[in-house]
Amino acid sequence: MSLVPEDVVWTLRGDATDQTLSLLVLPHAGGSAHTYAQWRELLPGNVRLLIGQYPGRGARFTEELPRSIDDLAGPILRCLPADTDDLVVLGHSMGSLVAFEIARALTLAGRPPRAFVASACRAPYLPNPSPVYPERLSDDELIAAIKERGGTEDGILDEPELREIVLPPIRADFAIDDAYRFTGEVESLTCPATVVGGAEDPVVPVGTLPDWSRVTSGPSEVRVLPGGHFYFQQEMAAFMSIVHAVLMTRHQFA
Repeated sequence: MSLVPEDVVWTLRGDATDQTLSLLVLPHAGGSAHTYAQWRELLPGNVRLLIGQYPGRGARFTEELPRSIDDLAGPILRCLPADTDDLVVLGHSMGSLVAFEIARALTLAGRPPRAFVASACRAPYLPNPSPVYPERLSDDELIAAIKERGGTEDGILDEPELREIVLPPIRADFAIDDAYRFTGEVESLTCPATVVGGAEDPVVPVGTLPDWSRVTSGPSEVRVLPGGHFYFQQEMAAFMSIVHAVLMTRHQFA
């Protein structure tokens, strides 16, 4: 099946004439581009928002479900707009691992991103501290695990007909997240890295967030906000303040 670039990478433009700076957002396990489209209203007008859409959801619903991190990152990398030169790459939860793979590939290609942001995720060279093992769970057990993490509207999970649509990609994503562990050269990036997490996150302990510093030769910082795994839902203003600072700062390392 041939990919339609606009279906793989959503492009949401701001109101400024000059939009050479882009923010690429990679969703969490089970997430979709729809979840992050509202961020457009929270970003500066000169920033173009790009959002990755994974297989099995949205206009990619009929595609085969992903089996590896490459199935998630590869199509997005290939479908980035041709003029995406000044780029910040951001992922949330499993999306941070997808973001790392994309940033790593761009760096290898001589097109390193301006900056990298990882949110609520372990460093890629570490094992998953909170595996879900979706293959062992019934639908009801999986839904309970999803609700415990947050980030998904309970009404969708409680509707039997919608379950049949949303659970297969969620299972696929969690299986990838469980198994993924980067075994290549740890220091794969050259750009600055910002790592953000929730102080009460039961999935990714905040004490593990500094481990991300090893993935880049550039500067790195860790920011902790109140909340759990989806801390930004309650701390959106503070989170966006961090994102804005990353977007507007240029480093000699980038």
